[in-house]
Amino acid sequence: MSDAKGALALVGSLPPAKMLLGDKGYDADWFREALAERGIDACIPARRGRRNPANHDVSLYRKRHRVENLFARLKDWRRIATRYDRCGELFLSAICIAATIIFWL
Repeated sequence: MSDAKGALALVGSLPPAKMLLGDKGYDADWFREALAERGIDACIPARRGRRNPANHDVSLYRKRHRVENLFARLKDWRRIATRYDRCGELFLSAICIAATIIFWL
């Protein structure tokens, strides 16, 4: 299943935003339309085989690595990478503690 199908279910609960950064897995016309209905611009590069490629802001897309780096650093924490906590609230609190320490260091 593509990432865009899972993300479409979450579009309604997105907080107010101006731009959404995504990788090529989110490149679908219906996903871009759902974002446009909420007033969110999409910064998603087009897939290689797309007939009518959509434009995206290249300089903004280059900053996406910061999000990927955060996930990589969070996975250094064994408790988060293996999801020891079965309760969602405890798991979220472990992520918050880890993110705070990562930011502090």
